[in-house]
Amino acid sequence: MNLPGRKGFTLIELLVVIAIIAVLIGLLLPAVQKVREAANRMKCSNNLKQIGLALHNHQGVAEKYPSGGNYPLGATANDVYSVQARLLPFIEQGNLYSQIDLNAVPASQLQVIGQRIPIYLCPSEIADKPRDQGGGKITYPLNYAANFGTWFLWSPQTGQGGDGALPVNYSTRPADFLDGLSNTIAFAEVKAYQSYVRNSSTPTALNQPFPADTAVVAANASTGSYRGEVGHTEWTDSPCHQTGFTFVFPPNTRVPFSNGGLDLDIDLLTQVEGSHASKPSYGAITSRSFHTNGVNSLLMDGSVRFVNQSITISTWRALGTRAGGEVVSDW
Repeated sequence: MNLPGRKGFTLIELLVVIAIIAVLIGLLLPAVQKVREAANRMKCSNNLKQIGLALHNHQGVAEKYPSGGNYPLGATANDVYSVQARLLPFIEQGNLYSQIDLNAVPASQLQVIGQRIPIYLCPSEIADKPRDQGGGKITYPLNYAANFGTWFLWSPQTGQGGDGALPVNYSTRPADFLDGLSNTIAFAEVKAYQSYVRNSSTPTALNQPFPADTAVVAANASTGSYRGEVGHTEWTDSPCHQTGFTFVFPPNTRVPFSNGGLDLDIDLLTQVEGSHASKPSYGAITSRSFHTNGVNSLLMDGSVRFVNQSITISTWRALGTRAGGEVVSDW
């Protein structure tokens, strides 16, 4: 009498199957993540294209681009509305813009400053969340910052703004871009909740050279007021640490800073624009993103390009000036 054969897996066969499945999952996950990141980069690029259209529509209506902030000479109050806020009517946010009183400070208009503006947020941002500052003040971050200038930002004594596309106290026009609209960056990515230091002891004079390296910025920052993870969390506020960036360092450059035993990555705003009657403002506010190897950027001609973080510092700074007279190499 023949007994029927047993059906099933041996332990060894089961382990082999599990191992094969594990290998397949290991191969599949990076591919899925790569596809997801490619989709995020495309959506991010599209956001910047929409901002570019808004910028040009603003220029078509007002015959000028919005400035990075407007401060009277010797001003000591710096809470004014940002470029991003002034573009609201041109990104299908006219209803929200109608609630803004440009003669009042943003902090007094709580129904506005806490609104999430989808077009100002990169899908790869890991901190897409409101910032609760207490006292009922809730603000929302952003990932696309305006080009205020390469290093120098503002002098309260002369009223001079930076050399960027959208500087403080000056509304640029197409004729101002002697370097060419296609050779000047308007917006680039920044990370939300970026740590920064403000109001350092130096520099105190105009025409200061660029910092030689990140160590110089860190040394300067050590004399200022450290603000942990609050930069680029207020899309309505004009100061550069919230809605702008500069070209001191190429994209994604790490600026190490030691605070309380922690090794941090910081930005520096030597003096918040409009907060001191005589001291000029300089900024090392670096463009950063969660994309691999670089950042998306919007040029003044409306085109969007991905800037690799290996770009030479001379080319990067040349793209930051509107009339610097530099020859921009391939990038």
